[in-house]
Amino acid sequence: MSLANHLEELQRKHGDIERELVMAMNHPSVDDLEIASLKRRKLAIKDEIEKLKGKVTTH
Repeated sequence: MSLANHLEELQRKHGDIERELVMAMNHPSVDDLEIASLKRRKLAIKDEIEKLKGKVTTH
């Protein structure tokens, strides 16, 4: 998988988690631990996206 394709896939996953997070936050039965887990996953993907963007711009 090329770097650009990997970056696109991560951005898609980030969007998917964002939508899942919004749904979870609007649903009263979802606990805080699940929301925190989604936020951590989203942040980890964002960090990886930023790291890859740095590699794309330096190559």
